[in-house]
Amino acid sequence: MDRKKELKQQYKETPVEAGVYQIKNTQNGKLFIGSTRNFKTLNGLKFSLSSGTASPINKELQEDWSHYGASEFSINILEKLKKKDDPYFNEKEALQALENKWLEELQPYGEQGYNKKKHR
Repeated sequence: MDRKKELKQQYKETPVEAGVYQIKNTQNGKLFIGSTRNFKTLNGLKFSLSSGTASPINKELQEDWSHYGASEFSINILEKLKKKDDPYFNEKEALQALENKWLEELQPYGEQGYNKKKHR
């Protein structure tokens, strides 16, 4: 099997993991906290930011990414969602609760981050 097929197979076999991630601007320390049902999508997010097409996600983050460049940002997984073998387990709600926990803890708003406070 050639290398390309090998990598493709490896990608397919990698378990789908959900959780919360942060994008940190190493120049000014600002954070963006987000969640995903599949960490594999972070590569696509990085590509969107680099190509300037991620503005629907966060305009200010996109502007800083374009200004400082990809090398001045780090993307890290903060916490993986622990899925439960419970028929009533709602992954979407659990993921939102996990993201809210991290938003509460890190407060990435205003001068500290790119997130916008959600009005309840």
